Amino acid sequence: MLLKKLVEIESPSGNEEELKNFIKDFLASCGYEIVEGEHFISTKSKSELIITTHLDTTAVKSPFSTDEVYAYGTGVCDAKASIAAILEAAERGVDFTIAFFCDEEEDGKGSREFAEKWKYGRMAVVMEPTDLKIASRHFGNLDLTVEVRGIQSHGSFPEAGVNAIERAFEMINELKRHFKVTPLKIRGGSEDHVIPDHCTVKLDVMIEPEVKLDEVLKKLEFLRDYGHYAVSNACDGFVSREVAGLLERAMRSAGVDVEYSVMPSWTDALNLKNRYDVVVWGPGEMQNCHTVMERVRLKDIEIARDVLIKLNEIIRQY
Repeated sequence: MLLKKLVEIESPSGNEEELKNFIKDFLASCGYEIVEGEHFISTKSKSELIITTHLDTTAVKSPFSTDEVYAYGTGVCDAKASIAAILEAAERGVDFTIAFFCDEEEDGKGSREFAEKWKYGRMAVVMEPTDLKIASRHFGNLDLTVEVRGIQSHGSFPEAGVNAIERAFEMINELKRHFKVTPLKIRGGSEDHVIPDHCTVKLDVMIEPEVKLDEVLKKLEFLRDYGHYAVSNACDGFVSREVAGLLERAMRSAGVDVEYSVMPSWTDALNLKNRYDVVVWGPGEMQNCHTVMERVRLKDIEIARDVLIKLNEIIRQY
């Protein structure tokens, strides 16, 4: 099973080289000429369409296993099911550009380098787990760190101080009134039975594609009332255009029901959106990715492969 081979080649971010070499050999054996950047590999092609996904996974939490309906294990869904679908389509012969990126789970170096260096194409399908729904609306996002300030007092006299942890909860609730927010890490307090005077919170703030980043940054200014805050990795979202329609045609041609959805998570598409008309789509359900429960339905990989083959037929005549 190709998927099993891919998953058993562990490729946490920063350690993609073995998997990269496997894929290069696979594609070369199918007759493709390979182009290699520092953080990506691709087939040599001038196609208008690029099909891409990422090579890296989060840290390995569970090994590969299967019950013949689902496959389980770190990376099986995010995104080695997509790699398998692409490679299986490539075996049949495709004209679109195939690209694989490193570092998606960290800083997105592969997609950023590709967008800067690749001179061809104007549309891209970024394969990520969407349960085979066309994610034509992609949230923007930003990383937010807030150092919440309070005032110390003896732990038995909370009214004499200002509890920074309680203020952090208040701040999170206020953020949620305006945005889709996920607190990812919180650090504060001590063992000294004292009301904490500081608390650091790291959050992921998701921005609807119709909302501009400048508007978001303006709304965040209230955080000054809580302490110091810092924004990083901020980017606008987007709405797919023509490429979503081509993907829909391919799905219908393959006999697959068409549904649309939204992508709330950061993906390589955000690094490509200023250069290409991009859509996100692929096998698997994202909600269990990055966890010990990660899984993918094997049948969905076959469906994704068949859709890619149909998409290739469409783009040949485009």
